[in-house]
Amino acid sequence: VAAEIYSGNFDEAGRLLDKWKDGNFEQFGQLNGIVEEYRQMESRRRSERQTAYYEQLEKLAEFRTNGSEQKLSDSNDAGQIDDSNDIGKIFEIILRAKEFANKAQKQELLLGKFVQETIARSLEKSDGYIKQGKWLDAYLASYGWLAAIDEDNKAYSDPGEELLEKANIVAAFKDSPCETSRERFYKVEKEIFIRAVNILHSNYVNFFVDYREMAVKAIRRSKLLAEVIEKSYTEIVEDSNNFSYGVEFSKPTDVQVSAWKSGLSEMVKGVEQSPMGLDRIGFLTIFDKVLELNSKTVNLPEPLLTAHFSESSLSALDPHTVMIWPKQIEDFEKSTTNEFTGIGVEIGKPKGLLTAMSLIPGTPAYNSGLDAGDIIEQVDGVETKDMSLGCAVKNITGPAGTKVVLHIKREGSEKSFDITITRAKIVVPTIRGWRRTESGGWLYMMDEKEKIGYVRMRGFTGKTDKDFEKALAKLERHGMRGLILDLRYNTGGLLPTAISVADKFVSEGLIVRAQPRFGIPTWAKARKGTTHPDYPLVILVNKHSASASEIVAGALQDKVHNRAVLVGERTFGKGSVQTITHATGGGSQLKYTMAYYHLPSDQRVKSKEEAKKEGNNQWGVRPDIEILLTIDELKKQFDMQRDNDVLFRAGHDNGEDQLHSAKDFLETDAQLAVGVLVVKTKLIESGIY
Repeated sequence: VAAEIYSGNFDEAGRLLDKWKDGNFEQFGQLNGIVEEYRQMESRRRSERQTAYYEQLEKLAEFRTNGSEQKLSDSNDAGQIDDSNDIGKIFEIILRAKEFANKAQKQELLLGKFVQETIARSLEKSDGYIKQGKWLDAYLASYGWLAAIDEDNKAYSDPGEELLEKANIVAAFKDSPCETSRERFYKVEKEIFIRAVNILHSNYVNFFVDYREMAVKAIRRSKLLAEVIEKSYTEIVEDSNNFSYGVEFSKPTDVQVSAWKSGLSEMVKGVEQSPMGLDRIGFLTIFDKVLELNSKTVNLPEPLLTAHFSESSLSALDPHTVMIWPKQIEDFEKSTTNEFTGIGVEIGKPKGLLTAMSLIPGTPAYNSGLDAGDIIEQVDGVETKDMSLGCAVKNITGPAGTKVVLHIKREGSEKSFDITITRAKIVVPTIRGWRRTESGGWLYMMDEKEKIGYVRMRGFTGKTDKDFEKALAKLERHGMRGLILDLRYNTGGLLPTAISVADKFVSEGLIVRAQPRFGIPTWAKARKGTTHPDYPLVILVNKHSASASEIVAGALQDKVHNRAVLVGERTFGKGSVQTITHATGGGSQLKYTMAYYHLPSDQRVKSKEEAKKEGNNQWGVRPDIEILLTIDELKKQFDMQRDNDVLFRAGHDNGEDQLHSAKDFLETDAQLAVGVLVVKTKLIESGIY
């Protein structure tokens, strides 16, 4: 019965229990309680989904009865319908209805006349935007929605990806409040990319580098550049107030653009028809030819063309092999270390306004008078109303010892005011509990009665292992009998840290093997002296759990150890190890894939791209118990977790009355609730429940 529960087969577990319903074994009654609790939860969720589904159908009906159907069906001119918002609202309803629907309802929904007419009108609207060179508008009008509604339809996903690519090209030309285009392409040089290609030729994980595919993707991007310039020149040049400080060039003539496209088409034809394929020298020759053709035709700035050529060609290898140009180094290092010099505030835009969401204990922000919930109206005198989060982070962070002035609007206060904060080195903690304490710490024991602990790990940095050890020690001192380790939304980090985390739960044997292209594999094995007690362990994962998270979850789930039960959804699928080299020179770096990792039973964790090429869905790590959450459930989960994560300023009441209980979490988060049921089943099976 327990084994069926660990596999997510609660109905089969119930049938087995029914065979012994007259038995006098206490454990059968306890397990029956577990199965019944799961059934009640799923019954409630099914009922909620069906209620939500019919609510969405009613909303669709309102659009039909209010005349939207007539407008969509009868108008021949997309520009005459002032219903771009209406179409978006209809698609939002369709998407939500599809999520709540069962299989038969999904098919009926998508084939309905009103839905089909909405799709046709949206595509017509997109075509109008495409003719005007409004790539992002075209994407938002239809293809973005359609790719989400019908995710396996390449007739929607492929054009949508191309529109996004073109929109990103336009954005690359433009200055932003945080960065001019000249700064963006600072020290992007041809020689750096050539050195990168030579490094990959010798060290990339696959012996055969697909230079043909690299060339085709790079030439295709180069052609898109011309199309964007043709239709969007006014937007990217004449309408840009700061363009004089950016990447400058003259609008090419129709003849030049035609010659550019024609020359690139010939190159693609030559590459695709080559019987011998393409080697490294041939690829670099193509690169030279593209640069030469550019100088004779459209005359784009060489740094811009080099950046686009390199980005698109490397993407043909895998999503994780990238050039890190000199201007990007600082931001990249912040993302890999979770360390930076700033003030120690987590920011967001929950209502479209830049807001201090929570404070990090012991940081300048925590001791400054800044409070969670404060709206940051200005940063050093610059308005934040239209500032992106990334731009706001750049403005707030800066060298240690320097000052930043935040202009604050606080709820309940009539006047805005300034707070001056001196920046310092900030280390973002990656270990969290299920709610804050009044002093700013974390509560890790989620079920005091059954002594079930909960630790949320947000990344794998140099401090994660040590902080996790402290959390486990605290839980074990208080009699923890089972643990839930939450790796959802954990996108990874340092491989040695992942190995150390897994090592805490197994006493011997292989944890992970990294297999490079050449040489001896790297083996990581468990050490007996670091092993914690063998209490039940559940790991929560989702599609955002990647890299180091997959190593920990996969190794502890693997049949060699069978140490943890995984609950949630299939993980991201980043089954590779990257390394960084400075050998590209010029202040740049190359991050490239140098090994694939294998779990203890030698299973390799494959990427989604790889699995789809093979025609299957076996990427990442599959959970033992699959529980998919709806949009509504995710929103409730996020809102509740955000409330419990908030840390106000030092000396401030930490809002105890606004925090949620463990019971609230279990009622909202089905993945967590099932995790608790699994831990309890383990305790029942062992006879200590």
